[in-house]
Amino acid sequence: MSSRTRTIATQVRAYDSAALAEAAALIVAGEPVAVPTETVYGLAADATSELAVARIYAAKGRPSFNPLIVHVADLDMARRLVAFSPAAEALARAFWPGALTMVLPRLPDCPVAALASAGLPTLAIRFPSHPAMRALIQVAGVPLAAPSANLSGSISPTRAQHVLASLGGRIPFILDAGPASDGLESTIVRPQEKAIVLLRPGPVTPDAIEAATGLPVIGAQGEGVTAPGQLESHYAPAKPIVLDCIEPQPGDFHIGFGPGPCHRNLSPAGDLVEAAAGLFAALYEADASPFPRISVAPLPLRGIGLAINDRLRRAAA
Repeated sequence: MSSRTRTIATQVRAYDSAALAEAAALIVAGEPVAVPTETVYGLAADATSELAVARIYAAKGRPSFNPLIVHVADLDMARRLVAFSPAAEALARAFWPGALTMVLPRLPDCPVAALASAGLPTLAIRFPSHPAMRALIQVAGVPLAAPSANLSGSISPTRAQHVLASLGGRIPFILDAGPASDGLESTIVRPQEKAIVLLRPGPVTPDAIEAATGLPVIGAQGEGVTAPGQLESHYAPAKPIVLDCIEPQPGDFHIGFGPGPCHRNLSPAGDLVEAAAGLFAALYEADASPFPRISVAPLPLRGIGLAINDRLRRAAA
């Protein structure tokens, strides 16, 4: 049976030393396992193994032209994979470990599988802050390719049960360390000499990036897919979504923000960080409800609100 069609019994284990050792053994054996990061749950596998990376794509049903983020345990591991410019060094000092991914040139002897880069000469790389992901990298002894642990294009998982609902029967193991704290995938940038190109908004905001580097943050211009999270339709529930909805219809599951009636409120106090942390869980709840349509209240386009609105726009596409 091929890796694309195989059916696997999926085990969910609470995070402890024994579960960590079991997850690392599966990584060494070339299998993908789900593990939490501070952003969302990731589907991790040995980034240096073409077969292991191929199993990520197969489990997710992910198109092979869409590159993966490679996670490292420390800055030294990153330096063995990619070339750092002065701007990249400044970003690493300011935001690593944390929710920032940089797209940097692969070194000539970079051991990461070409499939993880989708054949590009660059690598999307991140040094996460979540202790479970960092421990798994250290115990397995290899960098881990890890996109979100869900079927391609569907809602990103922020809890172990979200992963099980999406990938149960397709992966062998889920390491459950509770909800992801940030709730949105990492910011992705490509540092240049005179500017920082924003490829995907996320928890690290453009204002923070400009303050750390002294360089302007600019948008990507018609480059195609050069980093994860750039597909126009992405993070999507099965039901249609109406955005910026002030007056929901009777048939809507309404996701609110700030004061007002709704089925699920991202933040009654209007806190964008709280809203980001609960966004994907709210979409999961709405998708599982009996309502035929999802509506979402307007959210401000400032700070992390830029990333929230980006995910909602792609979910509704």
